[in-house]
Amino acid sequence: MLSTLSITNYALIDSLEVGFDKGFTVITGETGAGKSILLGGLSLVLGKRADLSSLRVKDEKCIIEASFKIANYGLQEFFEENDLDYDANTVIRREILPSGKSRAFINDTPVTLDVLSQLGENLIDIHSQHQTMQLTENDFQLKLVDALAGNQKRLAEYSSGLKTYRKAQKELNGLIEVQSTANKEHDYNTFLLTELENAPLKVGIVEELEEEYEQLNNVELIIEQLSKGDQLFNDEQMGVLPLVTEMRQSLAKLVNFGSNYKDLYQRVQSVLIELDDVNSELQRIHEGVEANPDALEAVSAKLQLLYNLLKKHNVSEVSELIVIKNELADKVFETAHLDEKIALKTRELQDMESVLEEQAVVLREKRKEVIPELKAKLEGDLAQLGMPSASFEIGLSPSDSFTATGMDELSFLFTANRGGSYGELKKVASGGELSRIMLVIKAILAKYEKLPTIMFDEIDTGVSGEISNRMADIMKDMSNDLQVFSITHLPQVASKGNHHFKVFKTEGAERTMTNMKKLNTEERVVELAHMLGGKDLSDSALAHARQLLN
Repeated sequence: MLSTLSITNYALIDSLEVGFDKGFTVITGETGAGKSILLGGLSLVLGKRADLSSLRVKDEKCIIEASFKIANYGLQEFFEENDLDYDANTVIRREILPSGKSRAFINDTPVTLDVLSQLGENLIDIHSQHQTMQLTENDFQLKLVDALAGNQKRLAEYSSGLKTYRKAQKELNGLIEVQSTANKEHDYNTFLLTELENAPLKVGIVEELEEEYEQLNNVELIIEQLSKGDQLFNDEQMGVLPLVTEMRQSLAKLVNFGSNYKDLYQRVQSVLIELDDVNSELQRIHEGVEANPDALEAVSAKLQLLYNLLKKHNVSEVSELIVIKNELADKVFETAHLDEKIALKTRELQDMESVLEEQAVVLREKRKEVIPELKAKLEGDLAQLGMPSASFEIGLSPSDSFTATGMDELSFLFTANRGGSYGELKKVASGGELSRIMLVIKAILAKYEKLPTIMFDEIDTGVSGEISNRMADIMKDMSNDLQVFSITHLPQVASKGNHHFKVFKTEGAERTMTNMKKLNTEERVVELAHMLGGKDLSDSALAHARQLLN
């Protein structure tokens, strides 16, 4: 429910702040007084685009703020999805800067116009000639049928299933596309994988092979130097071991002459032990070294293979080749199992289709049940609005594809004249007829759905007398379930409002301003009398006005 509206520096409005209550609110005023300006300002706060022409004073910003009571609107999820602070008394603010830029806020959080517009659609339904054309759209007509059929929960379940189904369809198409590409690459990927699997891939392998290659490739030099080392260790006259052994024997004769001689002896003994160990290791290695052309060739081949693979895959480390091998293995595995995945996903889709078809059939049956009731109600209500011969032909036929509303095609045909040819609303109904049909439909919807605040902008244009009374009764009856506004030129409609606001102009010394005020009972009598008899107030006009209010 719209509870307050504040407008500053917009068009002919200098500063305006009004509060609204639930029920039926009427807004009147002479032609050109600024009722359209009020609607324009409200549209801006609901997300309509703006320009500098909106500014009354060009070097000051325009601010439009509206507060709504939304506790019963079920909008918590919308606020969560858009990361907004939810408040049962939500405030929307729109600012238009002198630079031409605009800003929008929901509960003081900056938002885009798209988010503002989405929220606005759930807060106020402004009925206009453009919005009346919505009546001619198939989805809107089907929404009316579903409201009477109580299909809201069924539609939500169907819509959720359809969303899952379309996601699965997209996944299946993706798998088929991947398969098409993968099949072309499968043989090459398999070849690359086999090549890598046959290579001795492990971290550090290149360094190991290079070391082994150097040893095998220089075996003669190694044998020669090991032999020389053996000779240096064991030569009887100049060998290291005989000389150190002799030194140890000499020092052994001095150990009893002091600790320093004993320490020296022990150190030489340790050196001799270490030298003896080195000599043993040298001899062991020497015995194991021999020329092996076959081994040299094998190591060289492995190294060359690794060098070629590193170059081929444009990497510098074997660890990177291992990563590539694993990735190729995954690709080859995925390709080999894509047929299985596609078959599984296809079966899933078929199961989903069966469920959706069952849900669509239930929706269709429920719709068929209420179509006679809807036809009778529409024709009966329109008869009271001066269209006694109005008649509808509403048909439902199954379609072959899933749509957002099921698997139905709705035929919603109309004629305003007895014996006339039926046709689509947009082709056979006049603007005045469409307005009355829309009013009747909104009244029906209000009984079955939680509608937002509705503002009718001169929906009563072109009617008078008893018909305008009936239109006012319909709007007043709607206001039992939701907040209803009507901008009207008809006193019969204005008199039925729970609350009455007047839009008027005042002429200042330098400029004209539009303002708005809530009328008390006596002010309403005067306003209605003006609407009935013009500027000159007569006793009969005042009496008629009082009669209308009573």
